[in-house]
Amino acid sequence: MSNPPPKTAGGPLAGLTVIEMGTLIAGPFCGRLLAEFGAEVIKIESPSDTSSESGDSGGDPLRKWRKLHDDGCEKTSLWWYAQARNKKSVTINLREHEGQEIARKLISTADILVENFRPGTLEKWGLGYDVLSAENPKLIMVRMSGFGQTGPYKDRVGFGAIGESMGGMRYITGYADRAPVRVGISIGDSLAAMYGAMGALMALHHRHASGRGQVVDVALYEAVFSMMESMLPEYGMTGFIRERTGASLPGIVPSNTYLCGDGQYIVIGANGDSIFRRMMAAIGREDLGNDPNLADNAGRSARTQELDNAIAAWTKTIALDTGLAILEKADVPAGRIYSIADIVNDMHFQARGMIETHALSKCGVKSDELLLPGIVPKLSETPGQTRWIGPKLGEHTAEILHSIGYDTVTQAQLKTRGII
Repeated sequence: MSNPPPKTAGGPLAGLTVIEMGTLIAGPFCGRLLAEFGAEVIKIESPSDTSSESGDSGGDPLRKWRKLHDDGCEKTSLWWYAQARNKKSVTINLREHEGQEIARKLISTADILVENFRPGTLEKWGLGYDVLSAENPKLIMVRMSGFGQTGPYKDRVGFGAIGESMGGMRYITGYADRAPVRVGISIGDSLAAMYGAMGALMALHHRHASGRGQVVDVALYEAVFSMMESMLPEYGMTGFIRERTGASLPGIVPSNTYLCGDGQYIVIGANGDSIFRRMMAAIGREDLGNDPNLADNAGRSARTQELDNAIAAWTKTIALDTGLAILEKADVPAGRIYSIADIVNDMHFQARGMIETHALSKCGVKSDELLLPGIVPKLSETPGQTRWIGPKLGEHTAEILHSIGYDTVTQAQLKTRGII
């Protein structure tokens, strides 16, 4: 495992101020991506004694999701430390008029606002783009929701699971004789977050020329739908509906997962013409490799089952490591299916800084070791970095509010009234 990269000043987004509003995954992941590359990301959370839009109290509900770390004072999600790294936490009760005024003042100084409330929520609070951009014409507002800011479904509640289903991903995931399954992570939210960050950077580029901000409207189902490769043109032209096919990739042959003799699985992608010939030679099936009818993908696709059977017959006779060594020597893409334990112990992950180690404190003393994923992509001159892990609720409230003119006495009064 590697330590975090050296702490260097700045980053490619240094100097940008981002206000993050919203909870859980899509909006916060978008904010995290910007924070990792130097933007000052100020996350607005609900105070501990008020309810957020999601109905949970005490900040982003992600703080209490999945496995928790007990620091002796409170229990915090291990996921939170990664999702909120490099962010500053400010508590503001957005349901109160005074809280909305604070948020509006804060946003007036920002470059980007990221939010993932239901459409209409910010407008209800007097924080719609028309109001905010009148005070800050350069503001870029990234809006993430289940179905987008327009259209007949815009008011529906939409989570990542619904976006993955409506966007086409769930329909093709799993085996044909079983119910559709989900990818084991919140992929719909994460895809939307990446489109949100990309849209923000596009809008920034346009702002350099025009001087004006704009709205970036990201719908979760559209983020998923955009990943569906050839499904739409194939249906539109031929009426073909792609179905669930398990571990194989129909029409791209051979590309599948095969059982080895030691009970482990190997993934093989030998669908390039020359790669296919090398693989057939490596497994002793030159007859197939030299068959002119199998020289291209179209011919191989017509004989998918035959080729899968031939490869499976070979993998059943060898252990996974043996098969990987044979195929690596033949320059055939192949790999094991990694668990998280495999990832942490893999020398390539470690060499590229993808396993970061950080210290967590318990009662003020550094003790427990925290592993966080490294930052992607790798920039040669201005790499991203983890400057600090996810903050405590409201950790930066005094600092940020002081920067926009709220003195200590005023802050104490706001806190007494439950505004911050």
